[in-house]
Amino acid sequence: MPRVPPVRQSFPADFWRLWSVGLITSVVRWLETVVVGVVVYRETGSPFLVSMVTMLRLLPMGLFGAVLGAYVERLDRRRLLALMMAILVVTSGVLAIVAAFGLLQVWHLAVGALINGFGWLTDNPLRRTMIGDSVGRERMPTAMALDVLAQNASRMIGPTLGGVVLVAGGIEGTFMLCAGLYLLAVGATLSVRRQPVPASRPQPVLARVREGLAAVMADRRLAAILAVTIVYNLFGWPCTSMIPVIGRDQLALGPEGVGLLTSIDGVGAFAAALLLAWRLSARWHAASYVGGVALYQLAFIGFALAPGVVSASGALLFTGLAGASFSTLQATLVYLAAPHEMRSRIMGVLSVCIGTGPLGFLWLGWLADRVGAPTATAATGALGLVVLLALRPMWRRI
Repeated sequence: MPRVPPVRQSFPADFWRLWSVGLITSVVRWLETVVVGVVVYRETGSPFLVSMVTMLRLLPMGLFGAVLGAYVERLDRRRLLALMMAILVVTSGVLAIVAAFGLLQVWHLAVGALINGFGWLTDNPLRRTMIGDSVGRERMPTAMALDVLAQNASRMIGPTLGGVVLVAGGIEGTFMLCAGLYLLAVGATLSVRRQPVPASRPQPVLARVREGLAAVMADRRLAAILAVTIVYNLFGWPCTSMIPVIGRDQLALGPEGVGLLTSIDGVGAFAAALLLAWRLSARWHAASYVGGVALYQLAFIGFALAPGVVSASGALLFTGLAGASFSTLQATLVYLAAPHEMRSRIMGVLSVCIGTGPLGFLWLGWLADRVGAPTATAATGALGLVVLLALRPMWRRI
């Protein structure tokens, strides 16, 4: 009997509700990344500050990811996720009002980015863990590929939409749109059926955190997966903050052009995620994961050194392809390798590893202020390749 391609497998309604929450929040995240980057650079002229404001979105994951993962294990994840989405509605609404009165300053955008980072913090311990529980282990890789597909579609929609809305409606119109989208996410979250909360002996949160960290250190495969995640978030992901800077200074693009340029990364990512959702098999998990990080670094080096818009666009197409390959397998490999009773807390540890990104943003912003965004981006990508190669004895175990 012929094998049915994974993407054709039926998924429960709760999966699609959680999938839509991820799509909505990712669209807003990319929309805000472009708009805030353009506005901060326009007001300050500092690549360092652009990088720092973007970095604030990752800071909560590094500081609180493991704690949240342990804390939510015995709570109603659905309510917590809806509460977080509601907080983001309020944050965007307040920023829209402040901007409408002409009072918006860079520090307002920084505070908004930090609060949005707490929303991002909930993605792995709450939403993606709920996805895994709703579809089961066997369908988790396909479910994650579809989830990454949605996020990569948002990388096409969000930046382009952000550039257009910024020109047409100003920064206040942008944040009003964000508030409306987050409100849709609240409704989708509340429509998810309650999942049973596992019963277990009472245990302090910090003790559960220590148990989760010990489990990661004892499992060489989990340790290797998370080490590769750290490389990506230190040396790969921060390079995205330089797209508005390089687009404006080196490629002479306006807000709409920067939005379109950023969305090209999403085009490549969407295509790769679609292919992975259709044909991904277990034997390619490790190669897709580690190879995706290596190609991502190489592609950003090419983008930083590109002489024109066409070559820069081609390089960003490859960053999208590589990033989707990595992103699809990141949460999947951790979820499948983690013991069932520790999934939330180990997904929280994953969030901590993703949260190392602020160190990369700090480094890249500092270097860009001194040697320029193109040189700093290329150097950071090259450094990431060196570190990844040095970690080969670890990631061979994946």
